Amino acid sequence: MTEPTATATAVSTLDLLVDVFREVLDLPDLTADTDFYEAGGDSLTAFQITGRLQEILGADDIPVSLVFAYPTPRDLAEVVDADYGRA
Repeated sequence: MTEPTATATAVSTLDLLVDVFREVLDLPDLTADTDFYEAGGDSLTAFQITGRLQEILGADDIPVSLVFAYPTPRDLAEVVDADYGRA
């Protein structure tokens, strides 16, 4: 598993998000297509996910609502790449 603390340029956004979701939800077998809600996610874990993303990406404006609107790591990665320049 890739360390979520790796530099943003060394890891794809998708891999980074899968690792963050795994860490926060404590699900080592979580995949890129695992749904946040079905994996037991709630508002607290959504804040933890966006907090980790902000820390790793050096961004301070990633809204928690993105996790709710894009509940899989794959969907969220596309938005992060498009909106925060990680292509």
